[in-house]
Amino acid sequence: MTLDQLQELCAAEGFPRFTAKQLCDWLYKKRVDTIDAMTNLSKAQRARLSEIAHIGREHPVRCQVSKDGTKKYLFPVLDSHFIESVFIPDDDRATLCVSCQVGCKMGCRFCVTGQQGFHGNLSAGDILNQLFSIPEFEQLTNVVFMGMGEPMDNLDAILAATQVLTADWGLGWSPKRITVSTVGIIPGMKRFLDESQCHLAVSLHNPVPQERLAMMPVQKAFPLNQVLALLRQYDWSGQRRLSFEYTMFRGENDDLEHAQKLVEALKGLDCRVNLIRFHESPEAPFHTSMPTTIKNFQDYLNRHGVICTLRASRGQDIDAACGLLAGKE
Repeated sequence: MTLDQLQELCAAEGFPRFTAKQLCDWLYKKRVDTIDAMTNLSKAQRARLSEIAHIGREHPVRCQVSKDGTKKYLFPVLDSHFIESVFIPDDDRATLCVSCQVGCKMGCRFCVTGQQGFHGNLSAGDILNQLFSIPEFEQLTNVVFMGMGEPMDNLDAILAATQVLTADWGLGWSPKRITVSTVGIIPGMKRFLDESQCHLAVSLHNPVPQERLAMMPVQKAFPLNQVLALLRQYDWSGQRRLSFEYTMFRGENDDLEHAQKLVEALKGLDCRVNLIRFHESPEAPFHTSMPTTIKNFQDYLNRHGVICTLRASRGQDIDAACGLLAGKE
């Protein structure tokens, strides 16, 4: 719950208004996992809260460790379903990739999560629990909403969770530590950009409309040109960063003609492109681009004024890399 929601709860129960701030302190600064631990609340208040509320802390039921140090956690959620989140240590950075849905509605052909279908939205509590319930919480420097699910399809929970992460009454993080991804759901993107200062990452993957449609059904409802038109309405020269995710598929989107079309599509946008090696799986009919092809693509973009980096592939041996999360138990 946000501070406003806790104030509404306290008002409904006849608690003093300042009790909401006390609850925030216990939940988000001290991060207690039982209501009884909230010792500056009266016994009557704690008893009543125990009747009507719960902390919502659920520890992961499994942790897999990759040879590169990446850890994949499996969490129970909803009705006998599971979701996964990935802890990625990297020198002085430690990133957690969190999920926001069980499965996904978007049906991108290259994504294992998307082949599962959709089984439900996570609450803000389910999302935050992925941070609070791992042993590495204190090490975290960044959080990316790039796990299972489409964030703009569960935006209320995303905004509540990021508010807890960034508000003074919450964890007090800078929004620069948080990146939220999307395949390009325009109404959700507009609301997110108006109500949040967190970074945005757009899954682009192909600049050719018909080819993108063959990979990503969302292209039909929200064409890439309309997505880019919306993004051009915002100022990206300040602290908030815009990036585009571009997974490299052999013979599909990795030649210099696609690179040229990508440069043309992004012309004038203050952004960067993150290239991602495709991680092959039996569920997806695509193959990984050759290293030299990826390098040529990256060099072309950088030479033509588009900042382009190649994302390090982490946790592939435990199916923790991009597009491989499935929440299987």
